[in-house]
Amino acid sequence: MPHSLPLPASPFQRGVWFTERLGQAYGVFHMPVLLSFDRVDAEALARAVSTVTTRHPALSRVFVERDGSLVLEPGPAPVLDVVDAAEECARGREKRLAEDTARPFDLQAGPLARFTLYRGSGEAAELLAVVHHAVFDGESKDVLVAELAAAYAQALGEAAPAADRIPSARLSPPDPDPDPDLVRRAADWYGPRWAAATEPVLPGLPHAVTAPASGESDAWRIDARGRADLAEAAERCGVTVFEFLLAALHALLLRYGGEAVPVAVPLSVRTPEQAGEIGLFVNELPVHAPAGVTARTSFAAFARAVRAEARGGYPFRPVPFGAAVGGLTPRAGLAPVSFGYRRGAAADPVFPGSTVRVDRAVFNGAARNTLHLQAVDTADGLAFSLQYAPAVLSPDAVDRIAGHLTALLEAATAAPDTPLGALPLLGECERHLVTEEWNATARAYPHERTALDLVRERAAETPDAVAVSAGTERLTYRALVERIDELAAVLGGAGVRRGDVVALHLERSADLPAVLLAVHAAGAAYLPLDPGHPAERLAFLLADSGAALLVADREPAADVAAAAPAVLRLAGGRTEPTAPGAEPAPPGDLAYVLYTSGSTGRPKGVEIGHRALVNLLTSFADRLGSGPQDVWLGLTSLSFDISGLEILLPLVTGGRLVLAPDGAALDAPGTVGLIRREGVTHLQATPSGWRVLLSAGPLPAGLTGIVGGEALPLPLARELRGSLGRLINGYGPTEATIYATCADVPAEPDAVVIGRPVANTRAYVLDTDGLPVPIGIPGELHLGGDGLADGYRGRPELTAERFVGDPFAGGRMYRTGDLVAWTQDGELEFHGRIDDQVKIRGHRIELGEIEAALLDHPAVAAAAVAVREQAEGEPALVGYRVPAPGSAPLPDADLRDHLLRTLPAIMVPRQFVTLDRLPLTPSGKLDRRALPDPPRERAAGAAEADDVTAGVLAIWEEVLGVSGLGPEDDLFDHGGHSLTIIQITARIRAAFGVELAFDLFFDASTPAALADIVRERR
Repeated sequence: MPHSLPLPASPFQRGVWFTERLGQAYGVFHMPVLLSFDRVDAEALARAVSTVTTRHPALSRVFVERDGSLVLEPGPAPVLDVVDAAEECARGREKRLAEDTARPFDLQAGPLARFTLYRGSGEAAELLAVVHHAVFDGESKDVLVAELAAAYAQALGEAAPAADRIPSARLSPPDPDPDPDLVRRAADWYGPRWAAATEPVLPGLPHAVTAPASGESDAWRIDARGRADLAEAAERCGVTVFEFLLAALHALLLRYGGEAVPVAVPLSVRTPEQAGEIGLFVNELPVHAPAGVTARTSFAAFARAVRAEARGGYPFRPVPFGAAVGGLTPRAGLAPVSFGYRRGAAADPVFPGSTVRVDRAVFNGAARNTLHLQAVDTADGLAFSLQYAPAVLSPDAVDRIAGHLTALLEAATAAPDTPLGALPLLGECERHLVTEEWNATARAYPHERTALDLVRERAAETPDAVAVSAGTERLTYRALVERIDELAAVLGGAGVRRGDVVALHLERSADLPAVLLAVHAAGAAYLPLDPGHPAERLAFLLADSGAALLVADREPAADVAAAAPAVLRLAGGRTEPTAPGAEPAPPGDLAYVLYTSGSTGRPKGVEIGHRALVNLLTSFADRLGSGPQDVWLGLTSLSFDISGLEILLPLVTGGRLVLAPDGAALDAPGTVGLIRREGVTHLQATPSGWRVLLSAGPLPAGLTGIVGGEALPLPLARELRGSLGRLINGYGPTEATIYATCADVPAEPDAVVIGRPVANTRAYVLDTDGLPVPIGIPGELHLGGDGLADGYRGRPELTAERFVGDPFAGGRMYRTGDLVAWTQDGELEFHGRIDDQVKIRGHRIELGEIEAALLDHPAVAAAAVAVREQAEGEPALVGYRVPAPGSAPLPDADLRDHLLRTLPAIMVPRQFVTLDRLPLTPSGKLDRRALPDPPRERAAGAAEADDVTAGVLAIWEEVLGVSGLGPEDDLFDHGGHSLTIIQITARIRAAFGVELAFDLFFDASTPAALADIVRERR
């Protein structure tokens, strides 16, 4: 075919050109090769470059758009540029190579290849060849190097021209668009797999990306002996080395928690006639994880399943993926994770008179997606590199990924029949870090005393100090102890004995802490009942707990009183004991029984012992430096476990407890006034409670705040930290005694963590097989140590299910059901409840992350997200917002734009509902079940019937080859791709005289949206 004729671009070239035109390639399509010479004849090398570029016209072509078509036309031929680099240091050399590799190409002006010879000291030199992927691929690198060597020998006169050594000049016609029947069969193969695909889970990665960015590379090698062992293991499994490595990558993604992660692989589409040509002859297609795999599947069986999956897609290599799968926008990286494998040449070509080392794996400085694994297989071993964007993944995380992959590969090579779940990922250092070093929390504490013992000690030290304030009431430590003993005798007279449970139905008076501790003095455990809860629930708790007595300071509801075996009604004044006090409870007994919220199923009574309670109180006392000088506000309902901290911690440290009245949690001005009047120094609340308090204006300066009960959103953390002298973020299930971990929130935090385990507590992040997960990978949090509950009252089967053996330190550990991950600094990040995860179109989504993004908007004071069924039966996200005081109305479109800055589109709610306030449970937590259903969306009507909309619709139908399109149909859902966008743009230019940038199609992907833009620009 004559070289002067224009040729239509192939489907693969159109995709590369289109992505480059979007300005989003960042050099990802630059393909460098580096040849290092100990000596070289520059003039002969220049002639060799000229010979090779002449014989391969693809290197001298440029891309031109003509009337909606993309064609290749003759352009300037590349020449050798010689640069003096003799004075460069090693760092300067690396910088120069990186800069020249990244230097942009102009695909319309050319040339699309660069050859630069850098002369070093003496006779040494380096040749950097950089060719654009639009006319080049991995196999082309071998062709280029081999023919440069042959042409160099010819230029030196050491070899005669030979057709079998240097091919005749040629330019193959482009690959045709694939047969429609093949496209249909490809859609049948890939469509269901792509729809079920999930994003990868990688260490420290919030979201996977396919957009290219400036990148870095982490390289390592397996030597020749290791490569031989791997090849032997692959043969035993019945797969190739490529398939073995691909299976290892898939296994790693699976072990990280990815459920159905595709790995994009470049596959050759060269025909036999194109062998030995330079050009773009590859198509990137996904290889999906095989179905039906479990942790017990052997690696060998898994590798064979990956082999079958990969080869099942081979017949569809000629089909551009966008033609087979709808809804796919043009992109540089097909999937977030990709894998490139190349067999290196058996030996480097010979350049006469010189020793040459060829590096075909030079990194181009760009990350094409989230993570790209490159493997070059030679007789000397396997060279690996992980290419990534440091803005997305940290270098430390990538270094650990490389270590995990290496450990898994070594184990799979040594024993291919090992189950996937048993393949090691963590090295000894990382395993020791997450199981031992970050759990070195052992501290001495008064484990042979109870909270009551500690209060008595404080009373003996400062008997006249005020212990409790409630309204106008004041109770000194002497009076508090006297009241405890008095009430303990009353309880004993009412029949309370050691080991009993006493239910408390109390108002927030100065007597409340005395009654709690009197129960302990009587040898019993207390069960708090919130008088504001439904009578039916309180009656259930009384019956389920087997409470021996109900203590009430006001008349309980009839149903509640009827459920109690006996009711002790406390009078407003002194209570005369009827019998001597019982023996106080020893440290090994129960301190209290507290029922979980029961948001799902039957409420569970959690049994907390005295030692667990004392450990928590003394641990927080040490952390806070809490002492007699401190004043704590008791704000939380007694039925919420964090109330135990704010009531008992001041009393065991000699401080003062200020009890807020009932309803104070919702009376922000009144509570802030109480804080000021009483000189409160320490305040604890849930995030929802803190928002209520902040609504009343500035808080008193110097407060120490504790946040617990719910995840702390970053915007609220920043606001609180700016208002408080100190802020502690605490985390802990009821089963681990109030708080199991905590963190000091720094000034101007960039992230919120739940910190490290408190004293004598151990935290493990484990996978579903009970193995420690790598740093940065979410897993279920398991807690061990002295803070654990004894179990669930009357539920031995549930206790055995949730409290399991600790294989790392002995004893027990509690399965929290919470997802967390270790940071590289040894702190825990909270990722939500396992059972709160939702899936929208195959994507695993954390509602809390969306809520945090909503709260980052200054016009949103409070936010929640829920999943609701659409009219067509599919789940959809609904956002709920409470406007910030004084803010202007916020259109839904503006809120969506805000979310799209940090979240993928799949995580942006479809509808938004505005509320005056979020519904809360009595304990101050978000009541997600009480969020109202959104109004039904109206069916999308026809857009304004004007000439522009009609004209755009007609152009779409013509280009897409379909009829009956509506103004709200999405281009990519109907198979839109780079060529269709080029054609639509050309037709709109001709019909309306409007030039549209290609990137507009991503924000305006419907005829109605595009018509709006055309109208604006006419």
